[in-house]
Amino acid sequence: MQKLTAGLALALSLIGGVQASSDGITWDKAPVKTNDLASLQNGAKLFVNYCLNCHSASFMRFNRLKDIGLTEQQIKDNLLFTTDKVGDTMRSAIDPTQAALWFGANPPDLTLIARSRSGHGGTGADYLYTYLRTYYRDESKPTGWNNLAYPNVGMPNVLWELQGERRPVYDTKQDHGHEVNVFKGWEQAKPGAMTPLQYDQAVGDLVNYLQWMAEPSQNIRVRIGVWVLIFLTFFTFIAWRLNVAYWKDIK
Repeated sequence: MQKLTAGLALALSLIGGVQASSDGITWDKAPVKTNDLASLQNGAKLFVNYCLNCHSASFMRFNRLKDIGLTEQQIKDNLLFTTDKVGDTMRSAIDPTQAALWFGANPPDLTLIARSRSGHGGTGADYLYTYLRTYYRDESKPTGWNNLAYPNVGMPNVLWELQGERRPVYDTKQDHGHEVNVFKGWEQAKPGAMTPLQYDQAVGDLVNYLQWMAEPSQNIRVRIGVWVLIFLTFFTFIAWRLNVAYWKDIK
């Protein structure tokens, strides 16, 4: 019995250790507002300028951006490359073979990334919002960058000119007799084109757009759903009154 108890305790401790090591940092809550057209438009601009160079969104067409308040002429003037047409899908021009050689893998399609990245830490938007804000310089990596939310990431920080360069700051604490490093905050090594608050807002807009792109009809679906529920409530009342009228003379 003692051996069995000890074995169970060891197994539980190993499971707990695995969970603790895989949990990583806590995801921050993303400020997602898919009905905020100004935020979505800024997010679309950031996506085209910084993400579409390597990542495709092959299930999204440029002309669908009219749903977020852009005109066809605005899309042509500001978001299309010279060879693209407004009815084309958002495909990256990068060669998959070269991308795999540079980054170790072909960059994934981002159309549904905000839905596919959800987990125990929060929604996919929460993960992306945390991921894009936790890059730091690491000269030991081939790209010169690392990430707290995705350690040993192959993708460099494409937004570094906006964010600048930062270093993580750790506290040393005792945990079961061992010294462990606990993430404390960030130290700005080099300033970027934006302040930290402006950068967080920009990333929030980008994630907001990625969330909208994963299901462009979600706002329409919600609006229709509200009216459907109102109709069903009204029809239920009518049906109830008809039932009372039909059966009032039956004892």
